[in-house]
Amino acid sequence: MTVIRPATPRWPSVLWVVRHGQSAGNVARDEATAQGLPRISLTHRDVDVPLSALGREQAQALGRWFAEAHEDGRPDVMLASTYVRAIQTAQIFREHGGCRDDEDICIDERLREKEFGILDGLTTTGIREFEPQQAELRKLLGKFYHRPPGGESWVDVIFRLRALLDTISLHYGGRRVMIVAHQVVVLCVRYVIENLTEAEIMTIDKQGDVANCAITEYRFDPDGGKDGRLVLARYNVTAPLEHEATPVTAAPDKMVAARG
Repeated sequence: MTVIRPATPRWPSVLWVVRHGQSAGNVARDEATAQGLPRISLTHRDVDVPLSALGREQAQALGRWFAEAHEDGRPDVMLASTYVRAIQTAQIFREHGGCRDDEDICIDERLREKEFGILDGLTTTGIREFEPQQAELRKLLGKFYHRPPGGESWVDVIFRLRALLDTISLHYGGRRVMIVAHQVVVLCVRYVIENLTEAEIMTIDKQGDVANCAITEYRFDPDGGKDGRLVLARYNVTAPLEHEATPVTAAPDKMVAARG
């Protein structure tokens, strides 16, 4: 029996998921950790935290990498988290040739950073000092299911990303799509697309942080099931930064405890 496939594929031909460049919040967290402080010193809401100077360099390197045809094409759809550091990364990427200079950047709140609620801005030391009950609850439930008051669990992030991927499937079949977002978003996208288990995604997480401006790439396989599927081609690739000798940074967003 001949299977007739739709003229437009269900999924993008290629999907890149990129973590934003190093942010001022990443730098502030490192300083707080080094000094053993309970709180990260920030003067902005987390949504407004910009890129650091190094983060801007990383975004430039990523844009030039695509402009210099190290990939077999540039994205023709750009999606970004609502957070300033992700928007700036996408804009700098575009300014340095990563995509067409008239390409719109679609800002989507479903790509926002995981919300930490009452734990926002606390280091591991701070969580133990100010929120010991949450520290114990997190140990009991695990980071995948633990939802701090006012915040989200990984499952909550996955719920909104399932809706986002449905939108991508509906509107961007056959296109070359890039997402610029956050570490947990990168990992949760993997969980959804690859149909992973909690244990599998936690193992990937424990192996190391997602580097700033690193590339995670999926390619469409038309023979993967009746509608085809996205297949992981590369994960956490920092070749664009290494190509320009731009320092690679890979640290958790906001909290020291983000990956632990």
